[in-house]
Amino acid sequence: MDKIVFIGCLLVFGFFGYAQEIEEGVLWDSNKRLTWSDFKGKIPPAAVPAATTASGLSYKYSANLIHHEVELDFEVNAYFYPNESWYKPKICDDIILSHEQLHFDIAELFARKMRAKLKRTSFSDNVKAEIRKIYRETLKELKDFQELYDWETNFSRNTEKQLEWNKKIAEALAK
Repeated sequence: MDKIVFIGCLLVFGFFGYAQEIEEGVLWDSNKRLTWSDFKGKIPPAAVPAATTASGLSYKYSANLIHHEVELDFEVNAYFYPNESWYKPKICDDIILSHEQLHFDIAELFARKMRAKLKRTSFSDNVKAEIRKIYRETLKELKDFQELYDWETNFSRNTEKQLEWNKKIAEALAK
C-alpha cells in the first residue's frame, strides 16, 4: 500500500432516521446558527412533524505506509442539508428552531468523536475497512443519540427537557 485517498459517503439522518446520499451541505460553524430561511426543502405530503433537520457526517482521508506504519491524514465534518430540511411556518417558533439547531450541533459532537477515534487508532494495511467500520459505528451512535434527544424532549414539546438538552450540548461543544 503506497497511498490511498478516499472520500467517504455522505449519509444524512432526518426525522425518520433513514440514511440517504446527499451532495451539497452547509458545514457546521460555531458562529453560525440556523434560521428558518435555511430550511429550503419541500414539506412532504401528510408530514406529521413541525420541522425536519437533515444533517450528517462526511469524511475523507489519505493514508501512507511508512516503515510498516500507516500514517493517516483525515477530515471529518458535520453538515446541514438545506434542501432536505423543511418546516411548517404556521406552527414553528423559536423553541422548535432551537430543537432543530441542536440536531445539527449533535452531528458536530459526533464528528468530533469520530475525529478523536481516528486519532487514537493504529491502522493496519486494511485502513479503508477499518475507517469505514469506525464511520458506521459513529453513525449508529449518532442515530441513537438523536432519537434519545427527540424522545426525551418530545420533539421540543417538553420545554424543560429541551432547555436541559440545550445546556448539555452547549457545554459539550465548549470543550
